[in-house]
Amino acid sequence: MYSEEQLKRFPYFENELKTTAKEFLLDPLTGIVSRPYILGFAKYLIENDTPFTYAMLDLDNFKFINDTYGHKAGDGVLMAVAAGLIDFMDGFGIVGRFGGDELLIINLRDMEYDDKKKFLLALYEEGLVLRKNIPLETCSPFITGTLGCASYPTDAKDYDGLFSIMDKVLYRGKTKGRNCYIIYVEEKHKDIEISKLRKSGINNSMQALVRQFEMVPGLKNKLHSVLPLLMEELNVSDLFYVGKDNIFRAVRDFTLQVPVEDISSVTNDDMFSTSILADIEQKSPVFYSALKRRGIETLLVVRVGMDAETDGYLVCAEPNSHRIWQERECALLYFLAKLIAYRIRVDGDKLGEE
Repeated sequence: MYSEEQLKRFPYFENELKTTAKEFLLDPLTGIVSRPYILGFAKYLIENDTPFTYAMLDLDNFKFINDTYGHKAGDGVLMAVAAGLIDFMDGFGIVGRFGGDELLIINLRDMEYDDKKKFLLALYEEGLVLRKNIPLETCSPFITGTLGCASYPTDAKDYDGLFSIMDKVLYRGKTKGRNCYIIYVEEKHKDIEISKLRKSGINNSMQALVRQFEMVPGLKNKLHSVLPLLMEELNVSDLFYVGKDNIFRAVRDFTLQVPVEDISSVTNDDMFSTSILADIEQKSPVFYSALKRRGIETLLVVRVGMDAETDGYLVCAEPNSHRIWQERECALLYFLAKLIAYRIRVDGDKLGEE
């Protein structure tokens, strides 16, 4: 929780505290600045022509934490992240709660791109606030977040324009797979429209996938045919297939072949995902080593098969990426796995190894 001394370092809050008790300035759950006053602080800085970097942090898959572990755990996560941000920002910024699992950060120190990147790398990579397990009473969830930021007056001259830009690049981060930050750069982001970032409905995507899949014969050709669509929909640079021979193949280059005989040990379910590759080291050391050599950090594996019979696996494994696989992405890959399993049964087992 912010102390009165911490708040009084900033003239806006020093003035507010003359007429308003501290507890009315703060969010009662997290102890960070409440929505009216964090927005008021940003607008005050613009009115006084004070440069600052404005960021919104959206905790990833927060609904899953509430639904899986209960709202008490969700509250615990919010309080822990808020406390971490208070310490992390001490002396050069302030943090507030916009609503739900969305937090606003005002950074008065870092205005240049390289400085903002250094600040965000520390926020994400050093385990002080994000990308770490938060120990709670009944669980210890791994917490990540997606962040978008922009600066006044470099990127916008008024509050509405600044907030719009920040919100746009935050949404861009969500479409890239979450668990990342996006710094607004005019040349890269000025023409982005949120409406264009929103992908078409999952039904349209599945129909397009079927059309591409059925255009050509043979599994190798089919995977090549659907790869461009999957690269766009899943934000991946490649897709991997493991057949009954337990050979790990890259769709873009089928000459890449690595034995992974213990891939079946990863999971007993139709789907497995993790944002921590070390989770599979004990279960599947050979598969783990193959991925580790490629710089893989996050993993999505979908079983290809019908009922109890397994024909192989589809694997999304992006190098140097800390992404979290979203429900829509999992559904699309699961749908493709069922298409492959069906064609194997219609066209014969050899389809799986072509």
